[in-house]
Amino acid sequence: MRLRHRSGRIVHLGCDLNLPPARDLAALIAQLDTYANAVRARLELDTLAVALRLPPALAALLAANGRARIRLRAALDAHALEVVTLNGVQYDDELVTQSNQPDWSVAARLEYTLDLARILVDLLPGDTVRGTVSTVGLGRRADWDTDRERSCARLLGRLSSGLAEIAWQTGRAVRVGFQPAPGQVLGTAEQTAAALANVDKDRLGICLDLADLACSWQDPADALARLAEAGLSIVQARIAAAVEAADPDQAADALQTYLDDGLRYPVTTPDGGYFDDLPQALGAAAPGPWRIRCPAPLHTAPGSALTATTEVWRTAVRHLMAGDTPATEFIDVAAGTWPQPRPAGDLGRPRGWSADPVTQADAIAAEYSYAHAELTGRGLSPPTAARAA
Repeated sequence: MRLRHRSGRIVHLGCDLNLPPARDLAALIAQLDTYANAVRARLELDTLAVALRLPPALAALLAANGRARIRLRAALDAHALEVVTLNGVQYDDELVTQSNQPDWSVAARLEYTLDLARILVDLLPGDTVRGTVSTVGLGRRADWDTDRERSCARLLGRLSSGLAEIAWQTGRAVRVGFQPAPGQVLGTAEQTAAALANVDKDRLGICLDLADLACSWQDPADALARLAEAGLSIVQARIAAAVEAADPDQAADALQTYLDDGLRYPVTTPDGGYFDDLPQALGAAAPGPWRIRCPAPLHTAPGSALTATTEVWRTAVRHLMAGDTPATEFIDVAAGTWPQPRPAGDLGRPRGWSADPVTQADAIAAEYSYAHAELTGRGLSPPTAARAA
């Protein structure tokens, strides 16, 4: 969906469906047919922008095979879908944890990101000349050392050169947005500004996940101002909410329902406290309030004694759209990404992605509609009034 900022600039509002990783092109097209098409129909949109997540093997295949890209583009066109962003934060099929994923000291991360950029230029709509790829906030701060930092600097230089070559060959520009998050080298705005001080700021910038921003406990206006002062563009924003427990003791029973051995939910506190996972925070009995990087729905409360960081993402959106021009032209809604809490002890109840396409499509459409209403409430024009950039 395209919305018009009062400056006349177009803001692309996309939907990150958070689909389970598709291991081949046929599986990806089947997912789009099952979920994305259903969401577009529920929203009654002529065209729906979707942010795709492509695992490395599929990305490598698509980047090397022009016929495969044509086939994917044809499937998108057939379902009235368009792609202007690719989500490259999650390297493989671990849906939450980044602990075993290649960081930006490893060449595999560079190769994957450039593969996504090569794919994106062929998927962009015909009237669009730029798009974005999101990626991890360099790497885990606890693992970062001088050797990794030096390797990262070399790889970021190669990333910039690779993006410049793609632009020269295709006439279309792809910018890469690094996603700051607690526990990453890019944690706070101050840490991000320092770590990216010497990068190519024409091609590299920030993907601002608003749930991660909430978990950093930064004031959104201050964080945005610091990034702007450092010359770092918000190449993409992701509307998302995290879970907050004002009193962890009172919320203990509700928090227990989020425990799952397969998922990792970092926990932060206002004084800079950081726990790699929710069980660690519960075991430490750290005083509240807590913010848990467990995705929360935008349009409903997460549960008893828990709240969502709604005001953080609303405040951030307000500041992103408040200027004479939009601070970003690409916004994705992190729809349908929250786990389905189960009653304590009920280990048989499914978690996460719903196996029922109807249920999932309804939930995604509700999230997207909620975010769309927030943006139009900030003065952006409805899609019928928007024109291509």
